[in-house]
Amino acid sequence: MTGFLGIDYDDRSTAAIIDELAARDPGAPFAYLVTPNVDHVVRLHEDQGADRDAVHAAYRTADWCTCDSRILAALARTSGVDLSVVPGSDLTAAIIGSVLRPGDRIALVGGSDSTTAILARMLPGVTIVEHRPPMGLRRNRAAIDDAAAFIAGAGARFVFLAVGSPQQELVAAATRARGDATGIGLCIGAGIEFVTGERKRAPVFLQRLHLEWAHRLLGDPRRLWRRYLVTGPRVFGLALADARRRRRGTSA
Repeated sequence: MTGFLGIDYDDRSTAAIIDELAARDPGAPFAYLVTPNVDHVVRLHEDQGADRDAVHAAYRTADWCTCDSRILAALARTSGVDLSVVPGSDLTAAIIGSVLRPGDRIALVGGSDSTTAILARMLPGVTIVEHRPPMGLRRNRAAIDDAAAFIAGAGARFVFLAVGSPQQELVAAATRARGDATGIGLCIGAGIEFVTGERKRAPVFLQRLHLEWAHRLLGDPRRLWRRYLVTGPRVFGLALADARRRRRGTSA
């Protein structure tokens, strides 16, 4: 594990993570994966909500934690930290495209009728069960518990949690805490919609230039302008403070 800005990240490659997920016994106790990006990191540092401790714990107790942001990895390098970038969208695409087999069972928490219909066409022979929590999930403990109960009863090999952060992490942590669920929870946000084609991911050359955020912003400016133009840039101050602390520690 590699630590940066208060989060410990898995330092393995995308292929290694996929191999481990694919090899895991579907009947093993529920475990979950989180994919922090810049937005998640800033929120974890600035959030003053009543459930702040629960959100932090949801990341700390995750069984896998992968860096979802090339910008975050670039900032980590300024502190001498090397983060492996393993985007949740890549993991989702690999599992749906090459890991799932006829006879498997998956669960989708969130999404829409069109998402489920497209997945059904893409995955003949795979059983899909779905649950759509209400809006305001983060502050609705009963709804979080209902989602966790659904997952526990689903018996799915993989559970795609697509209700945004930190809602999906809170549901995953609640499911794990029950002790009676099985399968793997994947906190992947919009990752499932990139696979189904309902949203278009940035071209590879923009991803390599660390400009995937700009592509998303231009595609949905009304919803994303605050995240990318107001909240996101605060990570630079967090990274600068981290680099200074590390330099002071080295000097000492």
